[in-house]
Amino acid sequence: MSSKNESKSQTKLPAQAGALPSWYGDLLSDIKQAVDSARLRAQRAVNTELVQMYWEIGRLILERQQAEGWGTKVVERLAADLRTTFPNQRGFSRRNLMYMQQMARTWPEPIVQQPVAQLPWGHITILMSRLKTDAERAFYATEAVREGWSRDRLQSCIAEELFLRKGAASSNFHATLPEGAETVEDITKDPYRLDFLTLDELHSERELEDALVAQMIRFLTELGVGFAFVGRQYPLVLDDREYRIDLLFYHLKLRRYVVIELKTREAHPEHFGMLAFYAAAVDELVRDPERDEGTLGILICKHHNKAASRLALSTSNRPMAVSTYSAGSLTPEMRALLPSEEELSRVAASVLGGESADHGDVQDAAS
Repeated sequence: MSSKNESKSQTKLPAQAGALPSWYGDLLSDIKQAVDSARLRAQRAVNTELVQMYWEIGRLILERQQAEGWGTKVVERLAADLRTTFPNQRGFSRRNLMYMQQMARTWPEPIVQQPVAQLPWGHITILMSRLKTDAERAFYATEAVREGWSRDRLQSCIAEELFLRKGAASSNFHATLPEGAETVEDITKDPYRLDFLTLDELHSERELEDALVAQMIRFLTELGVGFAFVGRQYPLVLDDREYRIDLLFYHLKLRRYVVIELKTREAHPEHFGMLAFYAAAVDELVRDPERDEGTLGILICKHHNKAASRLALSTSNRPMAVSTYSAGSLTPEMRALLPSEEELSRVAASVLGGESADHGDVQDAAS
């Protein structure tokens, strides 16, 4: 019995929370972060080495094929022999070897210093199979690395033609923000793809705003990384008069408020004047001058005259952009499938009538 007590007394128990110094939590958090960062760097290093190996294999196959002129049967034999030689190594299928050869052809120079080398193999196969030009592949590879896109997100951005839309909005950024114009341009698109909204073709601005707020997560995804929603119909009071902004956002990377005004018709010069006024009001009433940069304004409209928009933008010293949007609308065929107001009223009346009858049955039974 005494030996058991001695062994228990010799067991070292972890320190209790009450006995720990106040800085212990910070120390533990810092160590956890260091471990996670090291793991992430290790994973990236392993991935880069794997991609580099695939490129090297593809280069060897491509060079020998070009010199000897043999076909795909040799690739099939290579796949079988490599799987036999390296039974625990995945990725040596015939299809993958063909992709490796295509990668060496697509990126003829060593890729270890290029953004594509930091992407998972599945992302790289999408770049090769879905895109036709070097410029597109370079754009999507850079964006995927910078934003940490998943494979599904990469495919969605390609399908939505982000390459053609990002930074395409007409703006006066180069005149009003000469030092950071390109960085700010990158947060704009033209058009904004709002196909997740099923609006009537003749929808109003309030209906568009309501739909965007209801689908805010998807709208933030379309706007891009960095946008944080501040409010809708955001009130600004100047000398006892209230003005309301359609949508107000804050861009975390740029440290700027972003005013978004919605127009379901053609943009007119006076809309730019109102947008500039809202941006100036946010600068005066909301922005913290010690923390925030100047407010941006983005006018999102159904369509606009580019020449008129360019002239309107050139007359303002406020950084602004104008873009269009495309939204999913109900086709005549879809509208024909929806019940009319009379049919809805008739159904509602029958339901309410049924509920009254049910209540009556309950009362009769109770009596």
